[in-house]
Amino acid sequence: MLKVVEKQDAREAGEELLPLDQIAREGARRMLMEALQAEVDDYVERHQGERDEDGRALVVRNGRGQGRKLTLGAGTVELKAPRVDDRRRDEQGGRRRFSSRILPPYMRRSPKVAEVLPILYLRGLSTGDFRPALEGLLGEDAAGLSPTNIARLTACWEQEYTAFRRRDLTGREYVYVWVDGVHFNIRLEDDRLCTLVMIGARPDGKKELLAVEDGYRESAESWKALLRDLKRRGMAAPVVAVGDGALGFWAAAREVWPETREQGCWCHKLVNVLDKLPQRLQPRAKRALHEMMYAERRADCEAARARFETEYQPKYSKAVESLTANWERLITFFDFPAEHWKHLRTTNVIESPFATVRLRERATRGAGSRTKGLLMAFKLLEMAQLRWRHLDGAQLLPLVRAGVKFADGVQIDSAKHVTQSTDNQPREAA
Repeated sequence: MLKVVEKQDAREAGEELLPLDQIAREGARRMLMEALQAEVDDYVERHQGERDEDGRALVVRNGRGQGRKLTLGAGTVELKAPRVDDRRRDEQGGRRRFSSRILPPYMRRSPKVAEVLPILYLRGLSTGDFRPALEGLLGEDAAGLSPTNIARLTACWEQEYTAFRRRDLTGREYVYVWVDGVHFNIRLEDDRLCTLVMIGARPDGKKELLAVEDGYRESAESWKALLRDLKRRGMAAPVVAVGDGALGFWAAAREVWPETREQGCWCHKLVNVLDKLPQRLQPRAKRALHEMMYAERRADCEAARARFETEYQPKYSKAVESLTANWERLITFFDFPAEHWKHLRTTNVIESPFATVRLRERATRGAGSRTKGLLMAFKLLEMAQLRWRHLDGAQLLPLVRAGVKFADGVQIDSAKHVTQSTDNQPREAA
């Protein structure tokens, strides 16, 4: 009844009833136009005081450009972006040009649409299948999705991955690295693909994808080959490596990066310990494990571990053995700034972005080949990298790289006196 009334009200008002998708596309077009106009207005206003010899403004609005189609997540829209006439000269005498940060020149697809294309390609769609696959979502006039353009894109992705694996790392420093082995199903093969992934933290706090390689069951030899390749291309050993305790990575790192400190992942450790306890005891044990994980000082962590051993050793010795195995590797983070603890305690730096990769892998029921599986991981992580947050306490990373010592998260000088106060409050893993 309500729908009938709404339709009658619309007819009485003389309004045209539009399909929902068309309304969404029109709304997206209007919002984009408003944002572009506001960007131009701000640019002109910032330079309104710059005049030529005759007193005329050097930066003025200049109508609108030619219409172009842009493919967004809401569909394909057509718009005419506002233009700016900028008659100022740079130091070399050339004309300055206004370039929109919202809609760069020649852009025909939004980044979100760009993320869809490698997924469809890796799922096994041919170049001729892209348009019918996307027309229902993006409209019949989807821009830039012709078979020829898709063929060019897929060739570029493979070239980008090849260049990524060969790039020179000379002079690039990484304070911390996170490593993990992630498994995927391959539709046309019996063996699962084990992808070796490494993400590094630069001295400015920026996280960067370092490696996406095919590994054999996370073996030490596979990791050793990867580390040697990174070293050959100029990468210096990081200060700390964070990873799962079951990785063959540690044996490889001791050989290739002997100076690198080891930090185990607490999330993996918690899962392994709780798995060896009956379900009724797991909530209490988990609280005890979190007490260690989020302790403010090494001594508090050791005391919480002692209490755990006293309580569970008599009946559940395997849980205690799991906890204490490689214990020193678990508490390395106490020797680094407290601001970095939430980043160092777990491999969530890898796990979080890889949730997207796993989701796509399940949706596509596995890549068609090992090569496509690696390419899928690379492209999705590369796009996710654009949205990664910098590490907290980035200003302390150069100190860590330089070898400055910390105790319980606080910087100390050579005389072992505190020289800098930091926030030691427990934080959620990130």
